Amino acid sequence: MSNIIHVVLTGGVGSRLWPLSRKSYPKQYLSLFKDGSLFEMTIKRNQSLCGQVIVVGNCDNHSLSREVMDNNKIDYIDIVEATPRNTAAAIAFAAFAAQPDDILIVTPSDHVIVGDQAYAEAIKAGIEKANKGYIVTFGIQPSRPETGYGYIEYKDDKVLSFREKPNQDTAEDFIERGNFLWNSGMFCFRADTFLAELQTFEPRVYATAFNAWQHRKDGELDLALSKEIPSISIDYAVMERSKKIRVVATSFQWSDLGSFESMYDYLKQTGHPVDENGNMVIGTEIYTAFVGLRDSILVHTKDAILVLQKEKSQDVKKIYNTLERHQSKLID
Repeated sequence: MSNIIHVVLTGGVGSRLWPLSRKSYPKQYLSLFKDGSLFEMTIKRNQSLCGQVIVVGNCDNHSLSREVMDNNKIDYIDIVEATPRNTAAAIAFAAFAAQPDDILIVTPSDHVIVGDQAYAEAIKAGIEKANKGYIVTFGIQPSRPETGYGYIEYKDDKVLSFREKPNQDTAEDFIERGNFLWNSGMFCFRADTFLAELQTFEPRVYATAFNAWQHRKDGELDLALSKEIPSISIDYAVMERSKKIRVVATSFQWSDLGSFESMYDYLKQTGHPVDENGNMVIGTEIYTAFVGLRDSILVHTKDAILVLQKEKSQDVKKIYNTLERHQSKLID
């Protein structure tokens, strides 16, 4: 019987959650939540569903992952990327580490999911389809016309199209039409099915990733060989081109916590205090008063303070990009 392996992708710096999220300590490791970090919650959520864990990290964050895994006494395969090459290569490395008939459950490490039973049912449905040779994506029932997520257009379990992050009018149209799901960035497939499709559609990604994999040392990939791998997402490399794609429409609550608006909603839901006008403070016990403001967020760290309107949270990335352009140490 094939092994069920949980593949955890830990790349990404959470630029829209600056100044909480930094290159040296990205959002998935922050201890902001009652149940531990997002990374720890992701590992525990899948423990009873999978027999093995592969963590694909990078040279900047793999020690943070190891700390969590060691504290929880969980054995895992540690794959350390020398440089970020996007999700197609990261997932290929995990598939190379598995047996051909192993089923991979691929998840980001920084999402919040509420509803254990509904989640387990969705994973089980995904495994059934993966065993039939399909590449499965998990779609989230949208609760609002969100412009920060990609969408999946579907009928039954067939994917009709993948859509990029829409503008407000298009997002509202998607919700009205009723056959669109948010794209969760979670996948399920046999290792050999994914690798065969990657080799078909992106032979250079496959070949260069395999070459880097063959020359790894103690799980760490060679930098020069890694730089030869084209940087491309699994969406562009496989999902939007393969004829083997199926979707599981899920019923659990989900958030990628990709912005302060989604973090605000989650923290409020789990009991974090807000004032009578919906204002929230994150990161400090210092008495803070808001005058003439509604639905605002104050974020406090030891070297930066951010104040924003909740609905403008997507614009935080602009601050991050400006700091990055000026090579500021505030993003490290």
